[in-house]
Amino acid sequence: MVLLHPSRFPFSLLTLSPSLSLRHYSKTTLLFQPKSTLTTTLTPSSPPPFPLDKLFIPPETKLPLDAAAARILNGSNILLSDYASDAQVLQADFVKSSVETDACPSDGLPEFALVGRSNVGKSSLLNSLVRRKKLALTSKKPGKTQCINHFRINNSWYLVDLPGYGYASAPKELRMDWEKFSKDYFLNRSTLVSVFLLIDASIPAKKIDLDYASWLGQNQIPMTLIFTKCDKRKKVKNGGKRPEENVNDFQDLIRGFFQTVPPWIMTSSVTHQGRDEILLHMAQLRNYWLKH
Repeated sequence: MVLLHPSRFPFSLLTLSPSLSLRHYSKTTLLFQPKSTLTTTLTPSSPPPFPLDKLFIPPETKLPLDAAAARILNGSNILLSDYASDAQVLQADFVKSSVETDACPSDGLPEFALVGRSNVGKSSLLNSLVRRKKLALTSKKPGKTQCINHFRINNSWYLVDLPGYGYASAPKELRMDWEKFSKDYFLNRSTLVSVFLLIDASIPAKKIDLDYASWLGQNQIPMTLIFTKCDKRKKVKNGGKRPEENVNDFQDLIRGFFQTVPPWIMTSSVTHQGRDEILLHMAQLRNYWLKH
């Protein structure tokens, strides 16, 4: 059994294989929003999209007696809880870039970190979440983000853009050693509610992504898998698979590490698929974290 760090919120404990130990957390809050309507996949008459043991169930959340009444976020395995509220983004501001954890904002607000391989679409996803085209600058050249970038949302919480990993062709002087940089942030940032690990769903699973997920689990860092580029369709004749197939393949590989699947969401910064679902998921995690 894995115990959670007391400075972070507790979530349902996962039992892992000997090679990995991971904790899982999560809460949800249905949000009021003026521009878009957040919906769930299920209606009282529809069956669950997959077995209940594949769902991520937030703390203090009871499964309904009738499984068909469960509220599950679209394109995810995440059950909604009573903590899902106040998810609408009304204001977003860049605050600062830091090159070490101690230099990050010290106001104690909860934060969510976005991390993934270079060119996985972190900045595009961040811009989609806040509905701002240039809040986070995007680039066709991987490895552009070189600092811990804090964006304050609604003056009450942070989105954090971290350096990408795995781009070996970046100039040596620009490469960030995540072992010393991002890893220190993950381990020592007491206001970190969760890491959102971005995975490119348009291509087969990469070993470096699996290794990264494994490290987060071994160090008991709360994690949600965010599958990006789910709008892309590779040509089957060239050996490509549909995003849904790559997502399933990644889940199968993850099961080799975890006996309980982590929370995950399918997204696209082009179509804005998954935007509302991420905000709802963040809201329930954040509200639970603030309460406890």
